[in-house]
Amino acid sequence: MLTVLSGAVVVTLALAGPAMAQTRIVISSDWGKVTAELVDNEATRALVRMLPVTIAMRDHLRQEKTGDLPSPLPEVARQTPFAKGTLGLWSADHFVIYYRDGRVPQPGIVILGQVSDDVSIFDRPGSVTVRVERAK
Repeated sequence: MLTVLSGAVVVTLALAGPAMAQTRIVISSDWGKVTAELVDNEATRALVRMLPVTIAMRDHLRQEKTGDLPSPLPEVARQTPFAKGTLGLWSADHFVIYYRDGRVPQPGIVILGQVSDDVSIFDRPGSVTVRVERAK
């Protein structure tokens, strides 16, 4: 199981591109907070310029929390697999935090980054409001 999970993380990061040098974000809520490292693409650079942002998120398919950003991010390459802890975009302004491994249908998701902490804080039913800001 650990080998499959490790492989999914490697595939996710390899397909998404290199991480932005030292660009980390903190996602906090009443349920706790996690830190994520962003990949380097036009969408993540636009997201960083947008920060800080508060997002009302809802549970979707018991695998992810989803919510709308205040404005769309640029379109970049998409992929269908994701790993536990992947941050992504379903549509240009639809932010997703995956707390389980899986695949999405075509056209796939834009990969924004990977949570480095225990993302299972989001593995519960119901809505949550998160604040996303640049890590200090």
